Amino acid sequence: MPQGHGMDSQAVRQRMVQKLAGQGVTDPLVLGAMGAIERHRFVDSALVNQAYEDTSLPIGLGQTISKPGVVSRMIELLRNGATGRVGRVLEIGTGCGYQAAVLSLVADEVYSIERLRGLHDKARENLRHLRLPNVHLLFGDGMAGYAKGAPYAGIIAAAGGEAVPQAWVDQLVVGGRLVAPVVTGGGTQALLVLDKTPQGVRQTLLEAVHFVPLKSGIA
Repeated sequence: MPQGHGMDSQAVRQRMVQKLAGQGVTDPLVLGAMGAIERHRFVDSALVNQAYEDTSLPIGLGQTISKPGVVSRMIELLRNGATGRVGRVLEIGTGCGYQAAVLSLVADEVYSIERLRGLHDKARENLRHLRLPNVHLLFGDGMAGYAKGAPYAGIIAAAGGEAVPQAWVDQLVVGGRLVAPVVTGGGTQALLVLDKTPQGVRQTLLEAVHFVPLKSGIA
């Protein structure tokens, strides 16, 4: 990395972490993971100066890397107050691989599925230097989840549809939690937390968010 960017310094990431804590993120494992993973390695070289700002950035093929604030918020919700690592997690929409890398530090195992071949390959390249043995990158249709890895303690999605696919609910363990954007009235999106309890599914709608639309198939 060019020295002038200061991106190789821990201080830049720590400032980002302090901002996240100021926004209300309290999970120490999440804050530690956000401080450990170098976000600038996951964005195009022309955008490295913006890597630690709380903004989404283009990663190609019409997709984006989510804001650090949104990534940390969703992962904290997914962890649901756990003190140690959560178990096996399924990520829908690998994108550039950044969130999978953060998840690798807060979950025992991460299965991450991407429907766009170009992004799947980019994520594989981005994650190679980290050598994360607990991250499994999959190329396929995320709408179907990944039954071979089920059941999951948590499922997190980086794209929003009209409703949560039934396959995701089926692949969630009883006691597990799903965090995903969903389309609400008027075409806007909100963050949905879905808890699978012995009595059934409980859904809670939270703040407005803006994600790419959830699509089926591969490309």
